[in-house]
Amino acid sequence: MPWCFAKDSGDHKLSNHPWTFLLKFPKLNCMQFMFRLLASVVATLFLFNSVAEPSPKIPRFSVDYMDKSVAPDADFFHYANGNWVKNNPVPPDKSRWASFTELQERNWYLIHEILDSVCAEKSAPNSDEQKVRDFFLSAMDTNHLEQLGFKPLQAGLKRIDKIKTREEFFRAVADFRHSGAGSCFGEGVSPDLKNSGVYALYLTQGGLGMPDRDYYLKDSFAKQRQAYGVHVAKMLAMIGEPEDEAKKNSVTILELETAMAKASKSRADLRDPIANYHKFTVAQAVTNYPHLPMLVYLDECGLKKMPDLIISQPEFLDAFDKLVESRPLAEWKTYLRWHLVRATAPYLNSAAEDESFAFNGKVLRDQEVQEPRWQRSARAIDAEIGEALGKLFVEKHFPPAARARMLELVGNLKAVFRDRLQKLEWMSETTRAKALVKFDRFTQKIGHPEKFRDYSTVKIKPDDYFGNVQRADLFEAKRELARVGKSVDRTEWHMTPETVNAYYSPSINEIVFPAGILQPPFFDADMDDAVNYGAIGVVIGHEMTHGYDDQGRKYDGEGNLNDWWTADDAKAFEARAQKVVDQYNGYEALPGLHVNGKLTLGENIADLGGTSIAYEALQRALAKDPSKRKKIDGFTPEQRFFISLAQIWRTNIREAEARRLVTVDPHSPGQFRAIGPHVNLQEFYDAFDIKSGSAMWREPELRAKIW
Repeated sequence: MPWCFAKDSGDHKLSNHPWTFLLKFPKLNCMQFMFRLLASVVATLFLFNSVAEPSPKIPRFSVDYMDKSVAPDADFFHYANGNWVKNNPVPPDKSRWASFTELQERNWYLIHEILDSVCAEKSAPNSDEQKVRDFFLSAMDTNHLEQLGFKPLQAGLKRIDKIKTREEFFRAVADFRHSGAGSCFGEGVSPDLKNSGVYALYLTQGGLGMPDRDYYLKDSFAKQRQAYGVHVAKMLAMIGEPEDEAKKNSVTILELETAMAKASKSRADLRDPIANYHKFTVAQAVTNYPHLPMLVYLDECGLKKMPDLIISQPEFLDAFDKLVESRPLAEWKTYLRWHLVRATAPYLNSAAEDESFAFNGKVLRDQEVQEPRWQRSARAIDAEIGEALGKLFVEKHFPPAARARMLELVGNLKAVFRDRLQKLEWMSETTRAKALVKFDRFTQKIGHPEKFRDYSTVKIKPDDYFGNVQRADLFEAKRELARVGKSVDRTEWHMTPETVNAYYSPSINEIVFPAGILQPPFFDADMDDAVNYGAIGVVIGHEMTHGYDDQGRKYDGEGNLNDWWTADDAKAFEARAQKVVDQYNGYEALPGLHVNGKLTLGENIADLGGTSIAYEALQRALAKDPSKRKKIDGFTPEQRFFISLAQIWRTNIREAEARRLVTVDPHSPGQFRAIGPHVNLQEFYDAFDIKSGSAMWREPELRAKIW
């Protein structure tokens, strides 16, 4: 639950001198030679002198972000963030600008320095440095990508053309998925939710080209649907389909995906782990879905002898099975062709990448321009061989002292949470005993894996961006599929070290904090305790609370789905949680667009619990050292705590992105996360002398208190 998507390269190694590539082209004529020379000079200037932009400022807590002309009891978000909101419009290459993106932007800058450094140095063959270097070189060589055009797609397109049977179609679906182009339905490997020590194969609803089923079904997304059809037709025309045929095929694709959207559950309904867990034997799955050659698909996954699997949404596969039977194979080939193009467009020539951005960036997010090429390339490396990049990031930017301080903070928050569990007045002793057993088995990971992932078998070439992505995707797919039925690796990380985020894993019962987030404004060694407890302290408490939110509470100490609550305690929890649903349902992200309190319930409970627990931990820290109980910048520690918490949710966002996130994101918009927990805590009202009748006041009987 996050807090807050070949030949050996040895023939193509480059020396430290960027012009040695000319030795590879002995048959170039004069014009070709000059063209390559010019391209090399441009590439060299870009790669090895590309960190010319100023270093982004460290986005730490600041009273200068506040707008003190706004009363705290009238609008606490703008009181804490008003000047920042005025002075930080969304940049043209972003759809949202917030503390998270400020910090991530600084991390990208540091990563850019790392990429330039590895490009300027000779790396050992098959080392992480060599793979990161060659991946970056392949992504930055736009001249080569233009020359290739759509050639990298030809093998896949020819394979689709040759499909004659449903069995061949589903073999292709499996192969394309494992090299990065998913379609038809979702597939994944995770711990079995009811046997958390073993990996299982999951099949889920999926196969859509737009962000969510609502984009296909709701009138509010009619413009996006129309734009999607135009986008699909343009992309199909780019790969050689006649314009009229491309338009006709785009209609077919939208029809197929709309039918799949109608069979899909809502995002809120997907949050219930019990309702989305259905284990079948493979024999049962074969019988239940007669028009889906399940054994053929599993054989292509290397899992033909697997005894059982988990189908998260059987009703979706029921509908998909009927849809496969009712629509001709030719239409499914068109659908598969589209999803191959859609998934690979960002790694092809500029025409494909630009058209992909025109819809996915401009239409869906209101993003005006693409991020710089180097940043898009860095994102691709992070997505494909992220722990290799993360290892380099950690070596330069995550000192051991940071991990030690985090462990201390986690310990402080754990002490508070355990005491809370022991004293909850609404929980029976029967449930409490099991809650404490779960808590005592709870673990944490800080900064980075103890052992980084081994990418030595992944071939990364400096002149094959498309192939690098496919080979990295295939490596990861094979790595995961090979684990089905085997013991769960509890040391594994599911975020790269450079990520600005954190998560709780209910099956492992652990919280994880990558190095990327352990920097200002979340974790700042130069700031007072109040600021740090209001930022990273709340993050820690948030992730802990996920173990006891509306989903996490359904997992026991072993990480298994197991109803360990008494009926009365479950009712008491649900009544308290309903207050949170009601509160956030009342928030309006845009005129007429309300937050979905049910979809965001788990994150809102975690925000509330994290805030309350972190506040108490701060009070304990101040009690141990009364000298810290002093005003700084004119504010008490209690006031700085709540201002700090509000500031980590400072946000500006484009309208289309706001609509997209309200539809698909289980987190509430930042402006409501900045005040939602506050108004449930009497300590907030006391800190700023907020009285009944003010805009920020929430009547005591409406306030939620769970953990």
